[in-house]
Amino acid sequence: MRALNATFQRELRAYFVSPLAYLVMTFFLVYNGFTFGAVISYLNDPRAPGTDRPMDSIFQGFFFWVLLLFLATVLTMRLISEELRSGSIEVLMTAPITEAQVVVGKYLAALTFYCALWAPTVAYCLIISHYSRVDWGPIAGGYFGIFCLGAFFLSIGVLFSALTRSQLLAAIMTFAVLAILFVVGLLENLFNNELAKQTLGYVDLYGHMEEFHKGIVDSRHLIYYASAICFFLFLASRALADRKWR
Repeated sequence: MRALNATFQRELRAYFVSPLAYLVMTFFLVYNGFTFGAVISYLNDPRAPGTDRPMDSIFQGFFFWVLLLFLATVLTMRLISEELRSGSIEVLMTAPITEAQVVVGKYLAALTFYCALWAPTVAYCLIISHYSRVDWGPIAGGYFGIFCLGAFFLSIGVLFSALTRSQLLAAIMTFAVLAILFVVGLLENLFNNELAKQTLGYVDLYGHMEEFHKGIVDSRHLIYYASAICFFLFLASRALADRKWR
């Protein structure tokens, strides 16, 4: 555990001294600030119907998904690729630490920074509660869905970061795979076969998020995300181990 914790703390510190991380944070907060401003303007309009789910505009929509894909790509593209490019991975792997500890430590650092990005947006909910009726169940479900999606997306990013020395290539592959995963779930209605519809419905990320929006936390979704995260992190550790013996 000491080795894992050391990797986690080292990588987390690297996030907070990286100019790119602050650029990402600034872009993220500015984007959500504009979205929040639009929500407040809507609630202040006397012609607008009342709603107890005012945060839906932040938790869904095309740009919300693009934002999640962008965050996962940018936060993970350098995690292992930079170590491979600079050769520092050779020094790291000679230390008393396993490939799995390296991967998990870096992954947890990325996940912690991802959560830190979303933490300030909780203030939006408190402000909106002064303007409108708020149902806190769907809001909590929405944030939990954001956590699950982020954890899943970041695990895929860590895998591709472990497969190449190029940060750009890792970013492109991560974004492409995440975009494909999102689109695949939307193809559910194109099939008449019941098994195909059920399979696509199970991997439909948009459908998962819709249920989280409603405050529904289905155990099937939790199993899906937990198993997928473990699978991709395992592949990342195997990819790193394979490089060790080349």
